[in-house]
Amino acid sequence: MSLFALSFNLLFGYSGMLSFGQATFYGIGAYTNALVLKHIGASIALGMLSSMLISFIAAILIGFVCVRFTKAYFIMLTVAFSEIVYVIGNKWAGLTGGDDGLVGIPIPTLHIPGLPLIDLQDIRTYYYFALAVVAVAIFALYIITNSRFGHVIRAIRESPERASFLGLNVRRHRLLSYAIAGLFAGLSGAILVPFEGIVSLETLSFSKSADPIIMSILGGSRFFSGPIVGAVLFIILKDVIQNFTEFWKLWMGVVLVLTVMFMPGGVVGFMGSLNLFRSRSFALGKEEEQ
Repeated sequence: MSLFALSFNLLFGYSGMLSFGQATFYGIGAYTNALVLKHIGASIALGMLSSMLISFIAAILIGFVCVRFTKAYFIMLTVAFSEIVYVIGNKWAGLTGGDDGLVGIPIPTLHIPGLPLIDLQDIRTYYYFALAVVAVAIFALYIITNSRFGHVIRAIRESPERASFLGLNVRRHRLLSYAIAGLFAGLSGAILVPFEGIVSLETLSFSKSADPIIMSILGGSRFFSGPIVGAVLFIILKDVIQNFTEFWKLWMGVVLVLTVMFMPGGVVGFMGSLNLFRSRSFALGKEEEQ
């Protein structure tokens, strides 16, 4: 979920594009991995690489249309494509299993040159494998957001017109940002498959696209670590609230409203402001003593 939220935040927090269809690539990655594991071979490396490639291509095709527009038009196009892909997943039962989803996914193996095949059936083994993959992906996203490309998309977020006057191709950078976000969302969906053992239509649903939005807002969309913190809070709050009531979405909505009202920078932004306040208070105290 942290990786899923980070992929969304590359669009929202860094590029200034609010997408309501990020689950499209999350679901495509999950279905691709499941199909590879079922019909080609139980190789987790092949499945994940295929998921990233197909999600990247899908993001380029969809993004080519979406990034030509901005603001409300961009948002509505992401919603429209999300619904189109969901219907395809629902009706193409021969490929996706339709309402039943894909079941009977074999336990994948991991082959590292020089070592015997690693069976990922053990949940502890798969946990460390998933942790390693996510850590590498997060590091890659950190490099991307702090590269020249990352600074360019932040400049486009602040003022597309000024960036265009400086000679930057705004549409091309937005499309590349959209494609990279789709690639990492596909990877996050692929990681889910061996853990769940099934892929359902929920991975493509419009409501699934709301999860990374909530996580980014909770943690702080203007900070790289914000979506990671937001994902942790989202999972913990969901589990805690579900222990008391089945209407957890209602109370999650209340938490989100309070966050927007009193912590617009998210938890990470609030903690940063609190530390700054403490530092200034400490400095003022030192000055008064002197």
